[in-house]
Amino acid sequence: MTFPERYSSLPEYAFPRLRSLLDAHTPGGEVTHMTIGEPQHPFPEWVPQVIAQHTEEFGKYPPNEGSPELLAAITDWLKRRYGVQLDPTKQVMALNGTREGLFNTLIALCPEQTARGEKPVVLIPNPFYQVYAVAAVTVGAEPVFLPATAETSFLPDYSQVSPDILNRTEIAYICSPSNPQGAVADRDYWANLIALAEKYDFQIFADECYSEIYRDTPPVGALEIASEGGADPERVVSFHSLSKRSNLPGLRSGFVAGGPQSIQRVRQLRAYAGAPLPLPLQRVAEKAWADEAHVAENRALYQEKYAMADEIFAGIDGYKGPDAGFFLWLPVDDDETAAMKLWIKTGVRVLPGAYLSRDVNNQNPGKGYIRVAMVAPKQEMQRGLIQLRDCLFK
Repeated sequence: MTFPERYSSLPEYAFPRLRSLLDAHTPGGEVTHMTIGEPQHPFPEWVPQVIAQHTEEFGKYPPNEGSPELLAAITDWLKRRYGVQLDPTKQVMALNGTREGLFNTLIALCPEQTARGEKPVVLIPNPFYQVYAVAAVTVGAEPVFLPATAETSFLPDYSQVSPDILNRTEIAYICSPSNPQGAVADRDYWANLIALAEKYDFQIFADECYSEIYRDTPPVGALEIASEGGADPERVVSFHSLSKRSNLPGLRSGFVAGGPQSIQRVRQLRAYAGAPLPLPLQRVAEKAWADEAHVAENRALYQEKYAMADEIFAGIDGYKGPDAGFFLWLPVDDDETAAMKLWIKTGVRVLPGAYLSRDVNNQNPGKGYIRVAMVAPKQEMQRGLIQLRDCLFK
């Protein structure tokens, strides 16, 4: 039997790799999980009631693109949040989690070759959410990894990409607020990236799943800046999720928004290969996008956690609290050694940064960092952060 080789060069995924590193060793104390970005704050109390009110709809096939009510709730939210008016029948589609969308949208929109007949390029921040790379490999594109380091304010500098690469670029992924560093693209950053995409005629895939978790100022959005600048409506494709915003990672509900031609192609592919969200869960998503009270409460809890982390790590060389999102990106001498030491000495479990990055020219921009998820209840998180500080930084 012959198997495909397209995925043979993929490294082991981050969490199995972490288990291989740590699980043969006994934890040095009560286990504190700070690896996975799985929100632990309470989800809205009305979720079970909404599901119960619509249980009969489990007996119906759900619409692939999302119910009209859900799509209207999504476009209403985009209008309130970013001042952008999109057509719910043509410019948005519900997703069974944004990971699905980030993968399948590339399949739907990345051409087999450039207009010049060359192999297409997909630009990817480094470190990054790993689905970007596997999507690029799936469509036969060349992934080009751009370092997102302290020197670039933890966002990739697309202006430094050579013209020959930009001429082959079809898609550029960008995550803002970024995972894992918590950096936020400002208006100038988005405007410059969109101008570059207009000049070289590529699309921007804006992963904005952490947009509602921030310190002070709501992050601007890619669709917002594209609309203000009069960019091609197809230029930006934006992805959002209820996992972080509403503490509903198990709902598997998000959406993709963009130009009508792009969304039509994504809908066409999904009609054949999609896994639509069950209708009772779409009803939950509909209410979640319409309600901001629970989002504000959730954000306030994270803002308390930012302040707690800032106090615990005050004076630690190289510490920078995130501008948004819920990860700490902490510099260490060696990320695997630090994760191992922390586990054996304290039972606190964190992720080596190199597991979220790729080696490029023998450099891995995640090496020398650990990612720490601030998702646990406050007291548990405080205990874990103090143990981490005392173990690795004192």
